[in-house]
Formats: sequence, structure tokens, C-alpha cells
Amino acid sequence: MFKNQPKGLFALALANTGERFGYYTMLAIFLLFIQAKFGFDAAVATQIYSIFLAGVYFMPLFGGMLADRIGFGRCVTLGIAVMFLGYLCLAIPTGADTMGKVMMFGALALIAIGTGLFKGNLQVMVGNLYDDPKYANKRDSAFSLFYMAINIGAMFAPSMAKAVTNFFLGKSGLFYDANIPAIAHQIMAGNMENADKLSALMGSMPGAARMDLAQFSGMYIEKLSTAYNYGFGVACISLIVSVLIYFSCRSWFKHADVNAKQLAAASATAGTAAKTAEPELTKEQTRSRITALLLVFAVVIFFWMAFHQNGATLTIFARDYTSHDVFGLTRIGFNIWSLALIAVSIYTLFNIFQSESRKGKIISGILTAVLWGGAYALYSGMPEPVKIQPSDFQQFNPFFVVALTPVSLAIFGALAKKGKEPSAPRKIGMGMLVAAAGFLIMTMGSMGLASPKELGGAVSDTLVSPNWLISTYLVLTFAELLLSPMGISFVSKVAPPKYKGAMMGCWFAATAVGNYLVSIPGLLWDKIPLWGVWSVLIALCLVSAVFIFSIMKKLESATR
Repeated sequence: MFKNQPKGLFALALANTGERFGYYTMLAIFLLFIQAKFGFDAAVATQIYSIFLAGVYFMPLFGGMLADRIGFGRCVTLGIAVMFLGYLCLAIPTGADTMGKVMMFGALALIAIGTGLFKGNLQVMVGNLYDDPKYANKRDSAFSLFYMAINIGAMFAPSMAKAVTNFFLGKSGLFYDANIPAIAHQIMAGNMENADKLSALMGSMPGAARMDLAQFSGMYIEKLSTAYNYGFGVACISLIVSVLIYFSCRSWFKHADVNAKQLAAASATAGTAAKTAEPELTKEQTRSRITALLLVFAVVIFFWMAFHQNGATLTIFARDYTSHDVFGLTRIGFNIWSLALIAVSIYTLFNIFQSESRKGKIISGILTAVLWGGAYALYSGMPEPVKIQPSDFQQFNPFFVVALTPVSLAIFGALAKKGKEPSAPRKIGMGMLVAAAGFLIMTMGSMGLASPKELGGAVSDTLVSPNWLISTYLVLTFAELLLSPMGISFVSKVAPPKYKGAMMGCWFAATAVGNYLVSIPGLLWDKIPLWGVWSVLIALCLVSAVFIFSIMKKLESATR
């Protein structure tokens, strides 16, 4: 799995892990933050969320174009600096007035621009490592490992966001309750419909002593918003870690930090013809490859529209329709350290079979048993029930990515040895079918529940098991592993050398369009039944799968 990979892969993956940890810490609480602080309803909040995601994934198009001119490494460094400023602005507490909104939107713009300079260009450098014929056959597995490393940071992010939020709320004698923000805004607006419910919640908080409902509402919103601000500050710290990794290990990947223009200039200076990892393409070959890439980009738009509901409608479903008390074995999923031990144990378990020595197999077996024992010990010490927050569900997708990556590599590695491994475009089509199955689970879990319109912004009286969401995230992760790392690998392999940065940018631009369309289910949220929201996503995934399978021959011919 890790054997015979270039050192540069691990340096770039770890640098990205730090950056993604901060990003997903922010993303886990962002929608909750803007609803709590500014009182936005689901439609407005998901619109802001989707526009921000669209910006984050659209800006790599311009970042890639710029990198094709000035270099990938320069853009990565500039991107880190711009992102740092954005997260710093988001971490500063402000009022819920016009100035506060300007500060927030300005911070989001900086984060999007910085990510555009950083994200795609870092991945191009990963791809450049595998232009070396010695590593060429490891490109797909390398991007799977790179993707896994990113998700290690994402896995711990929701727990960090929750810990920071709870810590600062606790300092004020408060605790988080999903009911309070919406009711507090109603009280502040003069609507006393849910005053009794808020009064009951106030009675259990030491920080609410001797306050009336209006005073408590304003104070709670202010303290909760400030706690979220401090959560955003975690991203600043994680970026500092990324910078240290990136520059201390730069010698491991410096040779991959070269675009076609720089390579040609270096060759001209040496008085030789430019040497590229690929032979010069004809105009027809270039056109064929770009066409194939654009067709793939058109399909992945709808995957990301569906997948990134995790921070939008799926988060609202977690808050308003899912039980906030977890019982039994399911509790283990809400202890991040148990999840981490389980994830590591998957790798030691695989190493039992992959180790070339008897001693290695025995050590791996012992480590696996120790890790399982540690996970069980942590689980045994958990209270029953465990109180959870909506952001806690954000850790399941990255956990499943980390845990299932070796399974994915083993399956496709075995198929490759038999000459039966599906092509990258075929894996993408399969991923769309699996994504449809994920939202079918949500459809079944939503049957019989009141529509959001009937709830009127309140939490449902009928709460479903957290296992519905956990199962959905598991299936969507299978889809993601088939689509995302394979898509990035496909772009790095097929993109004409002169347009590598721009084509990787186009991959993210397609992702950006999908992320903007995330808002569509949010706009439908208060208008149609819950099962109807998920059915729209199922239909789009199925149509996309049919389309990509219909053009499969064209896509596969472009890779030859």
C-alpha cells in the first residue's frame, strides 16, 4: 500500500492534511453559526453555504491558470497566506449587524481565493511525481492514499469544533441545545410561541440565573456565536502546521514543482530540447483529451451537488429530525478516539496479510488486537446515553474514507492483477449509482416524518435513530472513493502537459458548480416532503450514471 511510493507524496499529503483539518473544522459549524448568529432560515443559510463552497472549488480554475504561468509552488505559498487572513477575519467576534456580515463575507472570499491558489496546484504536484516512469503504475493508488490523508484531518475536525464550542459555552455557564438558537431569535423578534420551552431550558443553565427570556436569548446567541468564532480560529493554527510541513520537506518534491513553461525554459538554458514526461501531443489528441475531461466534469457536478448535502440539508436533518441521545453500540461512533483506533486497526489488519515476514505478521496481529482492545475500553467508559450535536455526524464520512481506503486499494489491486480493474471513468459511473443508493436510505428514513414546512423551524417531536444518517454517510463514502480520487487521478493522467494546472482547475470548477447547486434541496426544504428532497437527488445521480456509461468508449479511448 505505502511501499515504493515517492517521499514527496507523504510530504504533500501531510501538508494538505493540516489545511483540511482547519477547513473542515470551520465547515462543521459554519451553517450552524450563520443561522445562530444572524437568524437566517434554512433557504438563506444553505444558499450562503453553497455559494461559499462554489467559490472554494471554482477559484482553483484561476489558481491553475496562474500556476501554468508562474509555477505551482509559488501559488501554493501565496494561497496559504491568503487563507490564513481569511480564517483570522472569521475568528474575530463581531456584532450581528451589517459590519458583522461584511466581515464574514470578506473572510469567506479570502478563504475561497486562498484555497483556489493552494488546493489544485498541490494536487498537480502530486500528479507530477508520477510522470516518472518508475512510479507511473502507482498513480491511482497514490491519489487514494493522498485522499485518505486529507480525510484524517477532516475526521478529527468536527470533534475539535464541538470541543471548542462546548468549552467556551461552558465558561459562561451554558451548554449547547439545538432548540435554543431558533427559539431565541423568535423571542428577540417578539414571538413568544415557544417561550415555555425556552424557559425550561434556561432553568438548567447556571449562566441564565436572574435573567428574563429576552436577556437570555440575546446573551445565548452572543456567547454561542463567539464560541463558533474561536472554533474558526483552529484553522489558523492548522495552517501554520501545514506551512512547517511543506517547507521542511520541500526537497522531497521540489522536482515536481515545475510546469511546462518552466521545464521548457530550463531546457532552453541548457541548450537542449525540452524533455517532458509525455510525448508532444497533436492538436487532435489535445482536443480529444480535453473533450473527454469536460464530459467527466459535466457528470461530477451532480455528484458534488448530492454529496455536499452533508453540510447543508443533512446537517439540518441531524439537528431537527435525528435523536440527540445515542444508545448501545452506536455510541462508539461518537468517540473520535475510538474511531481513530478502529481506522488504524484496519491498516494493521491488512498488514497481517501483506507483510512479507512471519515476524511482521505477528507484530501486526498483536497491534490489531491492542487497537481493538483500546477502542472497546473507550467505548465501555462512555455514558449511556451519549448526548450528541449535529456537527458530530460530520466525522463519519472522513472516518469511512480513512478506514475503507485499504479495502478499496485491495479490491482494485486484485482486479488489476487479473486485468479486470475498471477504468477511472467506469469507476465514476459506478460511484453515481452508489450515491443514488445512499439517498435511497435517507428516503426510507424520512417516511412518516413531518415536512419542514409543518415544523416551522422547530425540532420535530418524532426523532429517528442516528443510524439512518450514519448508514447514508457510509454508502456515500463508497461513492466518493469510486469518484473523487479516481477523478483527480484521471485528470492528472489525461490533461495535456501545457494545461495541467488549468484542467485540474476545471475539475474544481465543476465541483464548484455542483456545490452551488447544493442550495437547490435547501430551497425545496420548506416546500416539499422530506422524501421528495432526497428523491430529487436520487434522480440526478441515476441520470448522470446513465450519461457517463453511454459515453464510456469515448472516455476510455482518450486515456490510450
